[in-house]
Amino acid sequence: MSNHCCEAMSSHVDMRCGVHDDPFACPDALIGYSAEFQEYGLIIHDGGTSSITIDFCPWCGRRLAEPRRE
Repeated sequence: MSNHCCEAMSSHVDMRCGVHDDPFACPDALIGYSAEFQEYGLIIHDGGTSSITIDFCPWCGRRLAEPRRE
C-alpha cells in the first residue's frame, strides 16, 4: 500500500486491472497519481490521457499535498 491520505485513496491509486495495462483504458480506474509532481487527478475516459486535478480526497475529504509543478 502506498502512502496516500486514506486506505480508499491508496486502493484506487494502486488498482491494477487484469484486462487493461493502461489505467486510462480501464473504465474501473478512477484516480491517476503522478509521483513526480505529487498530483492526483480524476481520469477522463475519452480515449486520451487527460485527467482533472483534484485538491481534496473524494473519500476522506482531506486536503491533498500541494503539487510540485512550477
